[in-house]
Amino acid sequence: MIKRVSVFATGGTIAGIAGSAIARDYRAGQIRIEDYLEQAGGLGLEAELSGRQIANIDSADMGPAVWNDLHPAIMGALADDNCDGVIVTHGTDTLEETAFLLDLTLPATKPVVVVGAMRPADAVGYDGLRNFANAVRVACDSEAAGRGVLVVMGDRVFAARDVRKVRTRDVDAFRGFPRESVALVTPSSLDWFGAPWRGDAEARLEWHDELPDVPILYVYAGMRPDALACMVGDATRGIVIAGMGEGNMPGPVRQKLVRRVQEGLVVVRASRTDESLVDRNPEDDENGFVAARALGPAKARILLMLLVANGITDPAAIQAAFDNR
Repeated sequence: MIKRVSVFATGGTIAGIAGSAIARDYRAGQIRIEDYLEQAGGLGLEAELSGRQIANIDSADMGPAVWNDLHPAIMGALADDNCDGVIVTHGTDTLEETAFLLDLTLPATKPVVVVGAMRPADAVGYDGLRNFANAVRVACDSEAAGRGVLVVMGDRVFAARDVRKVRTRDVDAFRGFPRESVALVTPSSLDWFGAPWRGDAEARLEWHDELPDVPILYVYAGMRPDALACMVGDATRGIVIAGMGEGNMPGPVRQKLVRRVQEGLVVVRASRTDESLVDRNPEDDENGFVAARALGPAKARILLMLLVANGITDPAAIQAAFDNR
């Protein structure tokens, strides 16, 4: 039976145009979803595709304004009996953040796949159509349900909570941590490495149109505590520390943050390293800090924003949420 897949386009390199097959520079978000699906129709994909343009932007401009349109659109598709799966086309710069945001706030009842490309559509070796064909393969597979939001890049399938962009160029630009890819995919095959892991079909956190201010503070050698003044304002509800090593920071910076915790600010320690696991240390209880565990700074920020938006501000409850990701 032919599966029916709803495609929501947001722009990015996958819809980008350079004007030359060998040009270095290009403009993201130039191809409309109708034209893209017409081109994809020539691939012989065994699916009935319908498309909707949510945005057509460089993903560096991705944020709440687009998320607030994208999320209800996907929810509507998931509730539609005539939809078997969802694909979101997205730029790669912020793909991991959007995928994780959706993973936390969407039910796991049907496949939801986020896909992008590292080369514009008119470049030599364009990877977008193959990635898209792979995404269709995943979105049409009933076993993709129950796994949360998935990301397809470079013949591999990643879980949204694990995936991260690790290279600025090259089509093999994404990796997963702590799990690597959860499946291998081609336009004609799909091999899962394990059973679905989402026992809960419902969304883990409620969606909110208004998200709190949660900046990321990048820690560096010789950092002065007054750097916080530029990041934390009256409306700031939490802050994620992209710390050295296992979320470390200079003593004076830590002391300043402890005082802010006493004033109600939530502080999450993450790491600026690529493959990072930040466990709680004995000082966290005394300082009131939260350890990000396996989430990098960008995803730790997404989770913290959603937790605070849902009224979860107690450090112990926030720590439990990070532990359970």
